[in-house]
Amino acid sequence: MERDDSTIGAVGVLTIATRGAAGPGEVRIKYRGGSERFLAWSETPLPKGAIVLIIDFRGRRAVDVMEWADPLGEAPTIPDSNEVRRSGE
Repeated sequence: MERDDSTIGAVGVLTIATRGAAGPGEVRIKYRGGSERFLAWSETPLPKGAIVLIIDFRGRRAVDVMEWADPLGEAPTIPDSNEVRRSGE
């Protein structure tokens, strides 16, 4: 199977908690113009609902994740706009 690094760097939400070395959970990410789910492996257990960063691709719909906190905080949204304002704009 060919390696697909396109998921690396994506931020997602755990829909099923991970169990560290004991087993994977499930992460939902925006991918290929939609929302897709992947098996999610992490070094330590992470709870359902945790925001995670995809750090590696394991192959066939499985990824490695780590807990992620947005260092800039949530960007404010503009009503009726698809644009997302970034810090400093």
